[in-house]
Amino acid sequence: MSRRRGHKGLAVRPGGCHIPVPLSNPSESVQCKPLEVQVGDKGIERAIKHLKRKMAAEGILRELKRRRHYMKPSIKKRKKMSEAARRRRKRQKIEA
Repeated sequence: MSRRRGHKGLAVRPGGCHIPVPLSNPSESVQCKPLEVQVGDKGIERAIKHLKRKMAAEGILRELKRRRHYMKPSIKKRKKMSEAARRRRKRQKIEA
């Protein structure tokens, strides 16, 4: 993924590629630095583990899961409200 664009004319920031940034021109795109992992003496399993850790830190896995299925805006709003209510209940339970 060398070139990506965000939503509604927002580009994605190089380095932290998943964070949208407003663009001066919506048709321009931003180059993202590819994730690289060195495979050394410790083997391919260790390199895969490091790659997964880097992808999680960048938010790539979360973004892939989110984009896997289309969610209607009304359902997205309802889900966001229910998550907020759940966090609120959890916070009240901890305070009590």
